[in-house]
Amino acid sequence: MADPQNPSTDPIAQGARAHALGRPRDACPYPAGSEERAAWLEGYDGTPRDREPDLQPGAG
Repeated sequence: MADPQNPSTDPIAQGARAHALGRPRDACPYPAGSEERAAWLEGYDGTPRDREPDLQPGAG
């Protein structure tokens, strides 16, 4: 579990940092299907998991 006093243990912060450092998305250290992986990817992508994808102009 993430420690709010230590951002380096927060998977969202780790993912954001990896993105900022130019690491590839598949550099995520957490196993597929895990809550930590989903959080890491959320940080990497910069988009909350519960947010619906933006619709493309003219779609629908």
